[in-house]
Amino acid sequence: MPTTPWTYSLPDEATPPHDADRLLLWLVRWQWRTLLAGAAFGIPWMLSIALVPAAIGKAIDDGLVARDGRALVLWSAVILGMGLVSAATTNLRHWFAVRNWLFAAFRSAIVTERAVRRAGPALTREKPAGEVLTAFANDFWKVGMAFDVSARFAGAIASFVVVSVILLRGSVLLGLVMLVGGPLLLASLAFVMRPLQKRQEAQRTESGELTALGADTVTGLRVLRGVGGEETFLSRYAGQSGRVRAAGVRLSGVQAVLDASQVLLPGVFVVVVTGLGAHLAVAGDISPGQLVAFYGYTAFLTMPLRTATEFVNKLINSRVMARRLVSILASEPDHAPTPASVGGSVDGSLGSDVLPPPRPEDLGSGDVDLVDPVSGVRIVPGELTAIVSARPEESAAIAARLGRTVPGRHGVTWAGVALDDVPIEQVRRTIVVSQADPHLFSGPVRRELGALDQPDDDALLAALHTADAMDAVESIDGGLDGELEERGRSLSGGQRQRLALVRALVRDPEVLVLVEPTSAVDAHTEARIAERIPKHRNGSTTVVVTASPLLLDRADRVLLVEDGRVTTVGTHRDLVRSSPAYRRVVLREVEDE
Repeated sequence: MPTTPWTYSLPDEATPPHDADRLLLWLVRWQWRTLLAGAAFGIPWMLSIALVPAAIGKAIDDGLVARDGRALVLWSAVILGMGLVSAATTNLRHWFAVRNWLFAAFRSAIVTERAVRRAGPALTREKPAGEVLTAFANDFWKVGMAFDVSARFAGAIASFVVVSVILLRGSVLLGLVMLVGGPLLLASLAFVMRPLQKRQEAQRTESGELTALGADTVTGLRVLRGVGGEETFLSRYAGQSGRVRAAGVRLSGVQAVLDASQVLLPGVFVVVVTGLGAHLAVAGDISPGQLVAFYGYTAFLTMPLRTATEFVNKLINSRVMARRLVSILASEPDHAPTPASVGGSVDGSLGSDVLPPPRPEDLGSGDVDLVDPVSGVRIVPGELTAIVSARPEESAAIAARLGRTVPGRHGVTWAGVALDDVPIEQVRRTIVVSQADPHLFSGPVRRELGALDQPDDDALLAALHTADAMDAVESIDGGLDGELEERGRSLSGGQRQRLALVRALVRDPEVLVLVEPTSAVDAHTEARIAERIPKHRNGSTTVVVTASPLLLDRADRVLLVEDGRVTTVGTHRDLVRSSPAYRRVVLREVEDE
């Protein structure tokens, strides 16, 4: 249970359940104090309105009919007092209602953001980026809608019970009509709620697909224009937009029925109760003041009945959005965190046939090779090793296994330690893989290049020199003190690639794996980078996945991969002379028949 209920922050160990209804209950447990506070003001607020007809009836019977001035003034003062109570409590009730809504919304956003960071690339393989974007832009706000109306709903229940008891004491018939008819009216809405929920989910699904389509298009806009695919995109977007509109139209019909029911059903209820009250008044069973009071009660009852209907409507909406968030919360990362205990089992016990997990300090210790048994790649410590293949996806898969950036166990070992058994955080600190399509993020240039916490810029300037990326920094307003735009969209492809290389070099890991680091730069820039990387990484283990002769010529060893296995090992120049297969890949040489 939280110790600081008046903030919407959550401790890191707070884990929400992966079920929509349980997620909402989990949020209730985290803010039960503010929910109770809202109800504490919502109940007197609605009761002060509900009891006004009773005070008016007393003023009529005891004051006007009995011609008692003191009683008339007394009950007029009571009515004024209830008005003041209503004015005071409505402000506080509304303040807590908004607070509860925001607390639920932001707590949902916090746990969803943590789930996104925890799942990493595994999430985007399961869901389009646009779906995740829609969750943050739309869903978590609506999760809090039921919390917003909770204070009024508590007041609606309390006032309905009080008014029913009052009517029951004045007339058994009217009281029974209230006690039985109110729940029946709400129960009748069940015929609307189920189709409403289904159509809300359908509309949300179509809207998420439209957002995903738009996000994917923005990401590949340059490629789209390059191949002349604008018309194709427009037709796809128009088609999906039409499906969203159709789903919205189907939803609006059921929503309109529900909204109309909020007015019609309480209105019918008022007519029935008022008719019965008038009949009892004509028969002399109730006084004129009671008739006025009963009419006031029935007119007031439209408020709690509509509030109850609104609560059910918003609860359905919150459940629909909670289901979307739960699908993100349930996403599992490629590599589950390694238990922190020293023992070899989850419960801390150490069986005779269970080896203890490797110690972090064992990773990479000694002059022992990094080995991928699937391909036969063996990376010698302290060397610049190049991996080349006629199929780039093969060499990229090897790089991913060496850096443990793909799910599953692949048997990669380093210093006699299975990389799969090492805590993933330790692997990330020790082995860095810079992918062929690296992402740049918006923010200060120094921070996005990983040099914000360094006391000086020496390491950053050295990395910029090695990657020949100073022109990319100078093209940004403010240079190193400037702001990098999202995805580096103001930069060219080659500039983005070189800044990503800078970011990897600044990390200065024990093992650096570079996948096609110069594929987007011109030949002169590539030559400078190829010459400078071995000097910058002198004595450190570096792996380059490339088919560039300029980079291969600078490597200490070159591994030729064919059909997923290493077939030839040597220097670039030796392989050019002795290996026809290598020449076909690197020099694009076509052998005579």
